[in-house]
Amino acid sequence: MHPTQLIAHFTCVQLHTLLLEGTKGVITRITGRLRSLSDNVLTLAVGAVEYEVLIPEFTRRHLQAEVGREISLHTIQYLEGNPVQGRLTPRLIGFLSEAEREFFELFCSVDGVGVRKALRAMVRPVQDVATAIEEQDTKLLATLPGIGPAMAERIVAKLRRKVPKFALLVARREAVQTQVTFDILRGLGHSESDARRLLDAVLATGKKFKDVESLIQAIYRQQHE
Repeated sequence: MHPTQLIAHFTCVQLHTLLLEGTKGVITRITGRLRSLSDNVLTLAVGAVEYEVLIPEFTRRHLQAEVGREISLHTIQYLEGNPVQGRLTPRLIGFLSEAEREFFELFCSVDGVGVRKALRAMVRPVQDVATAIEEQDTKLLATLPGIGPAMAERIVAKLRRKVPKFALLVARREAVQTQVTFDILRGLGHSESDARRLLDAVLATGKKFKDVESLIQAIYRQQHE
């Protein structure tokens, strides 16, 4: 097979595997200070080195308030460019959890979905996209940027039986977050019934919270409104 035909057959997961086989010290997680954040890329300072990391939209939204702070990302490395012209550039893609990283790789395994298309498409949380795939909601999937009706059908056909655990993983994380918050409220002197009332009042708003600290802040903010 000609090199140009060969590279056309690589999905982002296959490119990732290629890099794993040919590179020592693959970066799978990175921690540093968030220097800057734009539409689909961030700059992370790790000591004297700065890394450019590509991110999907749902990750960017979670990080908007974190500029200047230390963050950790679970990462994928892949090669971007044309090997025939000798222009292969290693890239990093960052996610907030291992589950999000795994889902992204699975999403890229669909024929016709490469890294850049997947990055553009992932504007909704993994839980929402995984649930849409599991429920065969092609109308919702087709609204994702770069994913039309035909591609939505292809995604459902390829991934429907592989995605249920991702919705469960996110749901389990939210359950743990709620329980930890409840325990903290009890530790702060609230009675069991009062802690439950405060927690239920905030959860009833339907808002999602990135961590326990954000949830507790929302509880006390709502108390004073």
